[in-house]
Amino acid sequence: MGNRPRTPGVPDGPRQATRLSEGAVPAAREPCYHPAMRALILLALLTSPAHAWQAGSEGAICTLRHSGPAADVRLTYDPDGPLYSITVTTPAPWPDAPVFGLQFDGSRPNIITTTRHERDETGHSLTVTDSGFGNVLDGLEFNRTAIAFAGQGLARIDLTGAAPEVQIFRACTTSPSV
Repeated sequence: MGNRPRTPGVPDGPRQATRLSEGAVPAAREPCYHPAMRALILLALLTSPAHAWQAGSEGAICTLRHSGPAADVRLTYDPDGPLYSITVTTPAPWPDAPVFGLQFDGSRPNIITTTRHERDETGHSLTVTDSGFGNVLDGLEFNRTAIAFAGQGLARIDLTGAAPEVQIFRACTTSPSV
């Protein structure tokens, strides 16, 4: 096969077998992916779940959701109340604390606190309900990050991509068809 350099432990052609002596370790080779395999890997990476914000509705209820590594966030608006809610769910239980808050960092920083929060039976979710959520929606729309806190429990929430979805959520809450 011409003057191609020979790599020890790698067969020269289809008929040559490689034998390893006992205890020998084959030479490490970098993976070589066929172009079609590269395309499949790229497609799998691009279609894997992203930590994105998403506005929608469940019947007459307007929703805004985000799933991130530190917390899942779900806002709702029920026109029958009218009542807003925000639920922040974390992998570790929230401590039993007298105050729950959101600290927004970015172009419109703000800290919002309340004593009217409830933990679910597992302690992983904290929910706040109120008849108005203007400060919360402004915080989500106009900032880079939010930190949810209760006692010593903290969850950092990335607000990248939240603004357009918050605008959709706001439009849903004012829609006459809701």
